[in-house]
Amino acid sequence: MLVIGIAGGSGSGKTTVVKKIIRALPNSSVSVISQDAYYKDNGHLSAEERKKINFDHPSSIEFELLIDHIDRLRRGSSIQMPIYSYVTCARAAETIPVQPTKVIIVEGILVLTNEQLRERMDIKIYVDADGDDRLMRIIQRDIEERGRSFMDVLRHYETFVKPMHQQFIDPTKRFADIIIPQGGANQVAIDIVASRIRMHLD
Repeated sequence: MLVIGIAGGSGSGKTTVVKKIIRALPNSSVSVISQDAYYKDNGHLSAEERKKINFDHPSSIEFELLIDHIDRLRRGSSIQMPIYSYVTCARAAETIPVQPTKVIIVEGILVLTNEQLRERMDIKIYVDADGDDRLMRIIQRDIEERGRSFMDVLRHYETFVKPMHQQFIDPTKRFADIIIPQGGANQVAIDIVASRIRMHLD
């Protein structure tokens, strides 16, 4: 089994990179574990308290459960991946079954911040993108998917996203084996990564 970590700032294009890598590999050979599924359950908080949650800080992630699930997959066992809602800030009662496959991709803004999780990765990738491009994607995503107003998105970006990116996320570039500039638009880098994975599968 090959475990690949894909990190990068919010709105950097990680999801696009993951989708393109999957399309370049044999069917059913890849399982994706999203860091976002492992946010701590804060459904008990009030609406006002939920607005203060810092989703860009490593402490917001239940890394113990994420690492346990990676270990189980590596041992050949299936897992039940949580489903997390940004709207309610809670985990759903339902889960998503994930089977062990030849390639496991662990993706999320904070996946390279945790040393124990990094130790379980065979390839570490950082998806890089210009700050303005990331902000534009964040605005569109948060309005469409997370029910935030334009001003809410800007306040959230200034309060949480930008300072946490500078403090925790951007420094994890130094742990990456591969840095992909321009996010999902960098087809050459994605082809190189996919080729390296196919070599492992062969």
